[in-house]
Amino acid sequence: MENVSFRVAPGDKVGLVGRNGAGKTTLTRILAGEGLPAAGTVTSGGDVGYLPQDPRTGDPEQLARDRILGARGLDDVVRRLRAAEQEMGSDDTAVRERAMRRYERADAELHAGGGYAAEAEAATIAHSLGVTDRLLGQPLKTLSGGQRRRVELARILFSQAEVLLLDEPTNHLDADSIVWLRDFLKSYSGGFVVISHDTGLLDQTVNRVLHLDANRAVIDVYNMGWTAYLQQRETDEKRRKRERLNAENKAKTLTDQANRMRAKATKAQAAQSMLKRAERLMSGVEAERQSDKVARITFPKPAPCGRTPLTAAELSKSYGSLEVFTDVDLAIDRGSRVVILGLNGAGKTTLLRILAGIDQPDTGAVVPGHGLKLGYYAQEHETLDIGRTVLENLQSAAPQLTDTEARSVLGSFLFSGDDAHKPAGVLSGGEKTRLALAALVVSSANVLLLDEPTNNLDPASREEVLAAIRSYEGAIVLVTHDEGAVHALEPDRVLLLPDGDEDLWSPDYADLVALA
Repeated sequence: MENVSFRVAPGDKVGLVGRNGAGKTTLTRILAGEGLPAAGTVTSGGDVGYLPQDPRTGDPEQLARDRILGARGLDDVVRRLRAAEQEMGSDDTAVRERAMRRYERADAELHAGGGYAAEAEAATIAHSLGVTDRLLGQPLKTLSGGQRRRVELARILFSQAEVLLLDEPTNHLDADSIVWLRDFLKSYSGGFVVISHDTGLLDQTVNRVLHLDANRAVIDVYNMGWTAYLQQRETDEKRRKRERLNAENKAKTLTDQANRMRAKATKAQAAQSMLKRAERLMSGVEAERQSDKVARITFPKPAPCGRTPLTAAELSKSYGSLEVFTDVDLAIDRGSRVVILGLNGAGKTTLLRILAGIDQPDTGAVVPGHGLKLGYYAQEHETLDIGRTVLENLQSAAPQLTDTEARSVLGSFLFSGDDAHKPAGVLSGGEKTRLALAALVVSSANVLLLDEPTNNLDPASREEVLAAIRSYEGAIVLVTHDEGAVHALEPDRVLLLPDGDEDLWSPDYADLVALA
C-alpha cells in the first residue's frame, strides 16, 4: 500500500477487511506501534489497546487475574494490598503498623484506579468471555492457547483504551461469549478497528469499513455499515468494470486508427499523438478487481497402516492441584472420524497435544499402532518454527521434497517468489494457517489431529479446508467451534471432555459444537 491516510475518531467502529495475506495484521501491528511503516507516520491522541492473533505474551508465572488488572496498573496495587493484609495479622506491633501504612497507600491507589468496582468489572468481563474464577487464579503457563487468548481479550476490553485494535477477537470464543462481545462493542464509547471473518460481528458492530485490496494496492474507505458496504462495493466494482470497458473501446479505436496512419510519413506525428491519448485513457481508469486467489487444499493420500493406528489408555492431566481430565480412553481406527467436545478449559487442546506427543500425560499412555504417521495442526501454530523461513518450515515437514517440489507446493498455497524466504514469525494468522496446512498436505499422514483448522481463514479458504476434510481418506480427530467443520467431517464418534465419555455421533450433539 502507498499513500494511505485515515483517522479513527471516538465512536468510529471500523471493520478492516481483505483476503488472507492482504496486509490486515501488518497494518494493525503498525497502528499498535509494534511495526514500522516504510513511509508515513502513525499518531495517537490516547491509549491504544492491541489484541494480536498470537496471545503468547506476559509473564507465564503471572496469575490470569493479575494479567487482566495490569491493563490499568492495578495488579501490583492488589498484590501489595494482599501482602499488607497478611502482615497486619502479625504479632509484632512494628510490623503491623508498617503494614497498615502500606495498606492505606495501596488502598488509596486502588480507589484512584476505580476502586474495588474495577476488580469486579474485570471479573465480569472475564466471566463473560468464559474465563472462570478458577482460571483467574491460575498462572498463565497453565492455560491453553484459547484460554490465554480470552484472558488477553478481557485485558484489552478492561483497559479503557481510547482505541482498540482487535485481530480476530472471536477466535476460541463460544456462542454465548460472541454474543456478549458483540453487545460490548456496540456500546463501546471509544473507537476500534477489528479484523474478523465473523460477518455477524461486523454486521452488528461496525459503522465504517476499510477494505485492503491487495490486487490494486489500495485501501478503499467506506463510511457506512457492513451491509451497505457490501452493496456499495459491488456497485463500485460494476462501475470500475464499465469505465474500464469504455476506456478500452476508445483506446482500441484510437490505436487502430494510429496504426493505419503510421504508414504515411505525413501523418506519423498525428498517429503518435493518438497512441499517447490511448495510453492516457487507460491510465486514468481504476483496475478491475481480480478474483482473489485461494489456496487449493487437498489433504494427503494416507500412508498404509494397521487397523488401529493410534490408541490412548487411561490418560489424565493436571496442572498442580487443578485436574483437567482423567481416565480418557480412545482408539483411532483406520479412517475413523472423531470430534472432541467440551466447554472451554475442558482440555481439548491438551488432549490433542498429548496424542501428538508434544505434552506428556500424568497417567496412562499413547500407543502408536502399525504404520502410524501423525499430522498435527495446532490452533496457535506451535508446530511452525517462527525463526525459520516459509520454505525451511515446509522442507522440515517433508525433507524428501526437492527445492523445486517444495516451491511448487508453496505456490499452490499462495506463497510465491520471495514469499518463500519470509521468516514464519512475520506471517499473519491466515498465512500461518496456510503454511501449517501445507505441511500437512506433504506429510502423507494417516491420522490428522486438527485443532480449530478454520480459524483466521477468509470464507473461500475456509471452504477449501472443509472440502479437504470431506475428501480425506485417513482418520481425523477434530477440535472445533465451527459447526461447518463438524458437518464436513461427518463424525462417527464423539469424545466428551473432561469426563472422557465416548459415544456414537448423533445430530443431537451438533448443538454443543458452538457452545463448546
